[in-house]
Amino acid sequence: MLISISKNKKKTYVGYTNNLAQRLKKHNSNKGAKSTKGYKWSLIFYKNFSKKNDAMSYEYKLKKDRRKRMKIVENSKYKTC
Repeated sequence: MLISISKNKKKTYVGYTNNLAQRLKKHNSNKGAKSTKGYKWSLIFYKNFSKKNDAMSYEYKLKKDRRKRMKIVENSKYKTC
């Protein structure tokens, strides 16, 4: 899970990848997902899976569970405004 590091608005982003460093670099260079453009991002949570289906299932659940995402943010060094 990523969090925006801009001062204006804190946003989170959830996605899956098999190359975390490359994906974060793409997002920060405005070449990642449409919803990440215009923001700089920092990694606050990741989880490894052995199967792509398991990763996609967890991604879907995390995207739908706002409370869980906010709990992850609260437990990270970044705090929402």
